[in-house]
Amino acid sequence: MSVAALQALSDTLPIVFAAVGDPVGAGFVESLAHPGGNATGFMLYEYSFYGKLVELLRQIAPGVTRVAVLRNPTNPSQLATFGAVQGAAQVLGVEVAPIDPRDAVQIERGVTAFAHSPNGGLIIMPGAPASVHGALIIALAARYKLPAIYPFRYHATGGGLISYGPDFVEPFRPAAGYVDRILKGEKPSDLPVQEPTKYELVINLKTAKALGLKVPNTLIGRADEVIE
Repeated sequence: MSVAALQALSDTLPIVFAAVGDPVGAGFVESLAHPGGNATGFMLYEYSFYGKLVELLRQIAPGVTRVAVLRNPTNPSQLATFGAVQGAAQVLGVEVAPIDPRDAVQIERGVTAFAHSPNGGLIIMPGAPASVHGALIIALAARYKLPAIYPFRYHATGGGLISYGPDFVEPFRPAAGYVDRILKGEKPSDLPVQEPTKYELVINLKTAKALGLKVPNTLIGRADEVIE
């Protein structure tokens, strides 16, 4: 991670980040309210976001009782965020198992093995597997008829069932304001890490139909974009 590399170079150089998933879990700051060091900035996801993925998947596919979470094994912060998924899943009576692939072969092997049992769904966590192998994951979900929720809009527009995630451009605007404040004398340790306030929900009705799912009108009404 670029933030980790910069902190390794200096513990006094001010750092403002604009696209970090879990700065506390990654060790970049002591807490969101009081960063305590030389770094602060803006998160891509608030912690409750990960539990919301479970809720949305169950709303669009209520028959799902087992969920495989496809995550990035090289990202230590995803251990903490996986806990948020587990907490939400437990409330809904959903079993959760991780898939920690390092390449396309492991993705296919993990999803194929998971698909052997019924009533399964996929949660694709933000990170390298989702970004690099999105098309493969979408194809596997279609092949095995697995309802899946993705973190990026382009997954839904590319054939994925549903996506839920932040506007990736938005954090960079206020980050520039933090840079200005630091240049004028404020310290990163005194500027709280801020969470996103808006997420985009995109639903692909074509994919829902192919999976035999009837999307609730209430969910369609909440969507920022519906693909028909």
